[in-house]
Amino acid sequence: MMKVLVTGANGLLGQHLVKQLIDAHYPVIATGRGPSRLPFTGYTWYDMDITDGLQVHGVMSRERPDVVVHAAALTQVDECEQDPRRCENINIQGTSQVLTDAEMFSSHFIYISTDFVFDGEKGNYTEEDDTNPISWYGFTKMQAEAMVQTSTIPWAIVRTCLVYGKVFDGTRSNIINWVRDSLQQGKTIKVVADQWRTPTYVEDLVKGILLIIKKKAEGVFHISGKDFLSPYMMAVQTAGYFKLDAGKIEKVDASTFTQPGRRPLKTGFVIEKARRELGYEPISFEEGLEKMKNEK
Repeated sequence: MMKVLVTGANGLLGQHLVKQLIDAHYPVIATGRGPSRLPFTGYTWYDMDITDGLQVHGVMSRERPDVVVHAAALTQVDECEQDPRRCENINIQGTSQVLTDAEMFSSHFIYISTDFVFDGEKGNYTEEDDTNPISWYGFTKMQAEAMVQTSTIPWAIVRTCLVYGKVFDGTRSNIINWVRDSLQQGKTIKVVADQWRTPTYVEDLVKGILLIIKKKAEGVFHISGKDFLSPYMMAVQTAGYFKLDAGKIEKVDASTFTQPGRRPLKTGFVIEKARRELGYEPISFEEGLEKMKNEK
């Protein structure tokens, strides 16, 4: 079996990906900052800072993974805007470090990217659409994509969109958990109705990545859910599913919030290429909620 190294293994995607790789009997090297927060066993862990070239080289030369899934990134849009140097260091330089060693020791590099490489003017983006980020976060991800595309290793870029799912220990919350927890505590929440996404259930994203690994697929792939929804619609559906008071959800538009980083208004993906070339098929948003409800 091919040995797979995952960066960012403590994150929401990383934890689910490592779990499913283990279940599929891949030897897994999981890396992240600090100790492992994975609530299961069956992998080799390295505390690895992707911006430290010596550390990255040490792990990669020792383990020589066949496949590298590079999921580590600074993804908080506002934090990237406020600390552009740190964001650049992690998202661009860090990717460069991992990629350089992958070119030396590995045979397939999979880079996890984002819908924020687009400006959000048109929505429903295909892999061929021009990137035009409006935030520093989006810009650094676009730059990293460009590096991957000019590398000497067979590569795939996986762009995804608003990932949600069961939060294992220590990973940051996502929109579903935030809505559910806030309403359970009786709080009133403001949710935007003028941004549009194709929210992605984390296990679908993992399924897409596993298909890419298995098929040794190359190129850019849009891997997301199939429902085109606003965060407000997602929040209302979440309230309904968990039998909470949707009256506590206040419908607002993006201009209500003064945030350092701009968000694209309309993204969302056309996933026909992933369906055609990978056999990828996501569940619906409702089915995703149902799974989350049953996981509690």
